Amino acid sequence: MKANGISFRHAVELLREDHLPLAAAPIQPVKHGTVRKLPPPVARDAADRELLLQVVSYYSETLKQSPEAMRYLESRGLKSPEIIDRFRLGFANRTLGYRLPAKNRAAGAEMRGRLQKLGILRESGHEHFNGSLVIPVINQPGT
Repeated sequence: MKANGISFRHAVELLREDHLPLAAAPIQPVKHGTVRKLPPPVARDAADRELLLQVVSYYSETLKQSPEAMRYLESRGLKSPEIIDRFRLGFANRTLGYRLPAKNRAAGAEMRGRLQKLGILRESGHEHFNGSLVIPVINQPGT
């Protein structure tokens, strides 16, 4: 955190992605960095429909990587991985915002504005479904 000037949650995400230079960096005080080191899970140039599908995919991956969310599903009788994949179940765990460019950057402001318009982010910038199991409603053509 101190070596790269990033938040705790962002450092955890970097380590989770096997970003080993973070662990080997010399510890020197650094101003808070604003450039994200992990690629955003959504494309800046994606249409709104595609953007929502990318968020659904991201939430689905976070569900599969979250032991506590998987235990919750099992406690509700949803043990089958096929159910998770078929219905694209996901888990909003506050990490989407950490993966987006900072809001003081043009790309970050644009992406966050679009996600806010689509109902994914609140005006405060926090995820609307934070801490929730996400069950997307998808029509017949798959969108």
